[in-house]
Amino acid sequence: MAKANDKFDALKDKAAGKTKETAGKATNDESTELKGKAQKKKGDLKDKAADLKDKAAEKINEMLDRDDDEK
Repeated sequence: MAKANDKFDALKDKAAGKTKETAGKATNDESTELKGKAQKKKGDLKDKAADLKDKAAEKINEMLDRDDDEK
């Protein structure tokens, strides 16, 4: 499972991005809205990266376990 820090970091970016995006829309500040959207996307990417790390670790462990079983 992905480190809790990785998932938490992604969640922080998503929440902060949503807040900035909403504030930008409310104040008609396109720059702040865009920064918020970008930060949300950054959080999405961090979340996907954490999931990929999990999957890679799982596959590597499976391969290593198979190698150990063959010996």
